[in-house]
Amino acid sequence: MTIREKYGIFFNKIPMVKRPKRHLPLKTKLAFTFSILILYFALGNIPLFGLSPESLDLFGRWRAIFAGQTFSLTALGVLPIINASIILQIFAGPKIMKLDLTDPDDQAFYLSIQKLLVLCFAAIISFTYAKGFYMPDPGIASQLGVSLRFISFVLFIQVFTGGMLIYYMEEVISRWGIGSGVGLFIVAGVSHQIINGLINWMPEESGFAIGIIPRWIEIAGQVEPYEVAEGVIVFLFQHHVIALITTIAMFFIVIYLESTRIEIKILCHSLRRRHGRIRFPINFVHFTYAFFIPLMFAGSILPSIQGLGSMLFHRGIPIFGTYEYGTATSGLMYYLSPIYGPWDWFPPLMHSAYPNIMGWQVAVRVVANILIIATGAMIIALLWIKFSPGMEARDIRAMIHNVPIYSYSRSIKAIKRGLDRYMLKIGMMGCGLLGALLVITNMFGTLGAVTSLDLILAVSIIYGLYEEMAHSF
Repeated sequence: MTIREKYGIFFNKIPMVKRPKRHLPLKTKLAFTFSILILYFALGNIPLFGLSPESLDLFGRWRAIFAGQTFSLTALGVLPIINASIILQIFAGPKIMKLDLTDPDDQAFYLSIQKLLVLCFAAIISFTYAKGFYMPDPGIASQLGVSLRFISFVLFIQVFTGGMLIYYMEEVISRWGIGSGVGLFIVAGVSHQIINGLINWMPEESGFAIGIIPRWIEIAGQVEPYEVAEGVIVFLFQHHVIALITTIAMFFIVIYLESTRIEIKILCHSLRRRHGRIRFPINFVHFTYAFFIPLMFAGSILPSIQGLGSMLFHRGIPIFGTYEYGTATSGLMYYLSPIYGPWDWFPPLMHSAYPNIMGWQVAVRVVANILIIATGAMIIALLWIKFSPGMEARDIRAMIHNVPIYSYSRSIKAIKRGLDRYMLKIGMMGCGLLGALLVITNMFGTLGAVTSLDLILAVSIIYGLYEEMAHSF
């Protein structure tokens, strides 16, 4: 008896969004997509009831990737969906589950397992938030006449409900709308940050507006030309002009990589002669986009090293470097500290924080960042490809259908063998290139303080949506 036969009845009771029974026109898909996006933004602007101002954000730096707004009903974002997908991908890779995903019944059972995993991860992460990071407000508890434990339970219910709503909203977009709900929510979060960096008129510490447009309107009326001439590059860094240029440049670079095709040659049996080679065009960045998780792990290598070095320093072991205000200022840990912006490497800006650092030390730090992130991304991509599912037969059949092959035997096994060999190299090369781009983008900064990984991922998703809409016409 198969797994589906044993537990199929139980899994089928989990609520799900049904697929449309007929083909939906593009206008209907757009209507569903925009409606869900409006609902997503509305949930993101509803704060959690009973939350204390002393609460902490567990995934603050990864908010855009997880597509959730801090301390709101969308606090979980798509994190439970991503976790469930990773677990299923690992188990489906070596065929542990023994499911044929070309069979509609097995495919439905697979999706039911995913729903159950999403529910479990949403409950676990919500409990972690409510128990360890989201502090209940004593004032609200006293006004209502309830205990702090009850307020914590209310916080858990809010976070869990919001997480499950996002999951079903993702299903509506994936089945009734355009693209993937996960991708659209990520793009929405990144776009919100970029728009904030463009038009936010609220002042920051310098006294100027946060948004670059109102900021330069203020600068035009307050700053004299001679003040700018004394340090043009510094002025452009400080007032986000270079960040704007970097953001636009990265948009076009990623679009260019998206349109790049790599033709691979596969040795196959020819009907006219014994052997021959056929060509398959492979989209370079679409393949690496599937491995944004290796890039995310690679980006966490240097912060993890810094955490270890800081712990040793505060325990009286300064052999690897010294720290001031949580930042490495000397020793090996300085060279292994991540670069988050121009204040970490551009001499006129960094000397206020690192007055005794020489130019060659900055160069070593930059090179170390690029080498570690790029190499780490390639190694993690290698492991990820090895332990994740390979090119499935149905994918190869789709490629054969789209690529004209004349006078060749269309052997699925031969083509799969050739594709698997090249995909490993392409995936590692692509992740290494994107890893280097992550560091370079962080060096110059981005608009709205969007992380480089968020920006690359969002542009890749937007390009995919454009291609899907182009095929819909």
